[in-house]
Amino acid sequence: MPVKLYLMRHGETEWSVSGQHTGSTDIPLTANGEEEARRLVPRLSGIRFSAALCSPRQRALKTCELAGLGAIARVEPDLAEWDYGDYEGLRTSEIHKERMDWNIFADGCPNGEVPDQVSARADRLIQKLEALEGSVALISHGHFSRVLAARWIGSPVISGQRLMLDTGTLSILQDDPRHPENRVISLWNAGPSAP
Repeated sequence: MPVKLYLMRHGETEWSVSGQHTGSTDIPLTANGEEEARRLVPRLSGIRFSAALCSPRQRALKTCELAGLGAIARVEPDLAEWDYGDYEGLRTSEIHKERMDWNIFADGCPNGEVPDQVSARADRLIQKLEALEGSVALISHGHFSRVLAARWIGSPVISGQRLMLDTGTLSILQDDPRHPENRVISLWNAGPSAP
């Protein structure tokens, strides 16, 4: 049975609301973020997961727990958010004051990860996931999830800039059932009320 990936972005945090880049800073979910995570439960009910892999950050771990996957979850370091280096905690508008044309998907972050490094990490994770079967839950972060989806379909990291991803949402990456040689994004950025 081919692997089907249920990719979830963690719930809201204070920094996701303020627009601050949150990589290694380990901050909790807001009350609204906890509610976003709980609203994933009905979307996941009835799915028999063969595994649940989670970023090591507390915002992802708490989302995993509140979404009802804590009992089967294990930490997967490759699901961690992009390392923002010197840009950790900054907003894009602040970065643009010094680097007007900065784009994380093209430029990366000084003293953090560059696109080739994040791409290699996503590719390494995809190789691990290919060894699994059935439905697999992944709980991660905004920028890294966008890169993972781009790499899943064979696109370069820069393509991640075209994929909007809100907190507390579900996306599905899988093989096309009619053409299993093609990987697809069959659901993207779905909130609790989406089909």
